[in-house]
Amino acid sequence: MQISEKLKNYDTLLFSAIAAFAVYLFCSYSGIGISPDSIMYTSAARSFVANGTLLTFNHIPIVDFPVFYPLFLGIISFITRTDPVAFGAVLNMVLFAALIYTSGWIMSRFVPSSLIYKWLVLAAIILNPGLLQVYSYLWSETLFILEVLFFMVVFRKYLLTHAGKWLVFAAAIAAVACITRYAAVTIVGTGGLLLLLDRTLPLKKKIGHILIYGFICISLLVANLTFNALHTGTVTGPREPSITSFGKNLYYFGSVFCEWMGMTPNMYTAFALPLAIIILAGFIVALVFNFTRRRLDSFENLAITFALVYGLFIVLSSTFSRYERINPRLLSPMYIPALWGYTSWALLLLKRISVKRVRMAVAALFIVMMLGYITKIYLIDKKRYDEQIADEYGNPGYTDNEWMESEFANYLKHIDKSIFDPKVTIYSDAHEAVYFFSGLSSYLVPHKFFKKDVTRFYQIKRFYLIWFNNLENPELINIKDIQKVKKLKVIKQFDEGAIYEYEGEISTAK
Repeated sequence: MQISEKLKNYDTLLFSAIAAFAVYLFCSYSGIGISPDSIMYTSAARSFVANGTLLTFNHIPIVDFPVFYPLFLGIISFITRTDPVAFGAVLNMVLFAALIYTSGWIMSRFVPSSLIYKWLVLAAIILNPGLLQVYSYLWSETLFILEVLFFMVVFRKYLLTHAGKWLVFAAAIAAVACITRYAAVTIVGTGGLLLLLDRTLPLKKKIGHILIYGFICISLLVANLTFNALHTGTVTGPREPSITSFGKNLYYFGSVFCEWMGMTPNMYTAFALPLAIIILAGFIVALVFNFTRRRLDSFENLAITFALVYGLFIVLSSTFSRYERINPRLLSPMYIPALWGYTSWALLLLKRISVKRVRMAVAALFIVMMLGYITKIYLIDKKRYDEQIADEYGNPGYTDNEWMESEFANYLKHIDKSIFDPKVTIYSDAHEAVYFFSGLSSYLVPHKFFKKDVTRFYQIKRFYLIWFNNLENPELINIKDIQKVKKLKVIKQFDEGAIYEYEGEISTAK
């Protein structure tokens, strides 16, 4: 069914409203979800509003993350005079609605297009558990995923016209995305790969466009990384080498897609690795097919190219650098392009089937399969809603019930800061939590991997230590390690943790 001109916008607006309502539901009990990353973004945004700088709560420039998302929050906070934690849920409702509207706008321009296909896919996007989780938290992916779609819209304009203004516009979006998420180098790679594969461009013009595109794309990122290096000595903060192999990361990649397809965890062992290989190999085959047929300028091909580049980047970077294990949050920018890549073929297939009865049967099969998938992910969302909202727990993080009812956290909220000597440094195993609950600045105890940092920490003559028992991080030195070397004095003790002071005595513990 071809999309009616009248419905091109009205139906998409309806789905956008549903998307905003879905975010509202998941933030209705405890507000926007707050994780350690969220606190980093928030503290830098508050710094921007207060003094025009992007410093985190420990008074150093934000380095582990690019600068644009906290700047984005800071600008909104400055204009509205409202804290990011307070407006986070409303912001994400707007961003998710904008994502759905942009998705619908793009699908209206698929060749061929279909109203029923568009409705089914929009429902699958809104109900995706990974996206709903992302848009329930104060995370930079909420903006980055939208930037990915904006890039597709503008870069397709360039592919159709080869006009320099569209190339510059697309490169500018990619440049901003690169200082929203470091993973946005995949947007740069997507555009660069398509420029290389575009056989309609004369060689001289192609070289010129690649140079212009590349220079603009990386300009802001280079500036951001240079600033980081000059002010902190590292370009993206301290990074540890990976402890997971390529095969293991490929398995984790596949397990996320198993989760998105509604499989149970006991099915991951059998299906995760084969599924990961099939997904990535399928994108490669589709890209080669489109290249040979000179069909690189479609939205569908842009989606396939980005999904391939992004997927490979996450798997490979996880193999060489250690960060959180591949999970739905990390792969969330890939979901919409991957969904388009693996469903839009149905539209082409239906167009080529000349026998009406066969065409109707294939269309009915596709609709049933999509409805089955939508039902599965709806049930996953419903379970999450029942556990987190209906049962009044909240989005897991620093605003959930466990923290709100914590005696230690409530003590920190009302702590008398005069118990600390302002000249003495405070350390913690969760410095974000210390800041979120008390407003105090503190520093993270060192990672075990960085031996020199551990040695320097043990040489400190006096410090305070705020320790959370329920946030065990195996990569950090733990309280038992410290007590073997330092004789800590308890200032305040709780079941969930304690506040300690060290004043120069060496422990006699063995």
